[in-house]
Amino acid sequence: MDLHLENVRREYISKSLSSKDMPADPFILIAKWLQDAIDAKALEPTAVIVGTSTPDGHPSTRTVLLKEVLGDEFVFYTNYESRKGQQIASNPHVCLTFLWHELERQIHIEGNIRKLEPEISDAYFKTRPYKSRVGARISPQSRPIPGRTFIVTEFMKESLKYAGREVPRPGTWGGYAVKANRIEFWQGRESRLHDRFLYTRNEDNTWTLTRIAP
Repeated sequence: MDLHLENVRREYISKSLSSKDMPADPFILIAKWLQDAIDAKALEPTAVIVGTSTPDGHPSTRTVLLKEVLGDEFVFYTNYESRKGQQIASNPHVCLTFLWHELERQIHIEGNIRKLEPEISDAYFKTRPYKSRVGARISPQSRPIPGRTFIVTEFMKESLKYAGREVPRPGTWGGYAVKANRIEFWQGRESRLHDRFLYTRNEDNTWTLTRIAP
């Protein structure tokens, strides 16, 4: 089946981005754009696409929810034994993409990833809703299961096991932190002449800013 989508297009006209908008520290603008997305009631404003790859270079992506920006690191939580967890273990180079259609904006990030300290993962896990904590314990994320009944049954059994009790964080679940070395801000503009600004990290942890072609 062929799909002809060449006429599906729109102009980007809502905003612009200039050099005077760009602070020396890109995380100042990251915080502003995240807040703008929240204020605009964007659907899942903290959603970020995480790109990883296998040791031999086969890429894959999925979407997670960003939970914190700690200093200059982006933090999310997941199953360490999932497909992305296995790929991260063998190749710590990752990329992140924020996409806010409502604001015609994107942020593209490249950097290195590490596991968070267990006490940080423990603290966050305790803040999750009860059902989310139970779900984290029973899901063999990314692996085959015989059907939905299997996962629902496991969830019910674990829920009964911890009814009225503290649900402990499983050792297979926790946080990752991504330290960026490349951050690009993209603002849609008319005629596809988009505004793009690239920050690259220097050895002294300052940033070099460059406008790049759309």
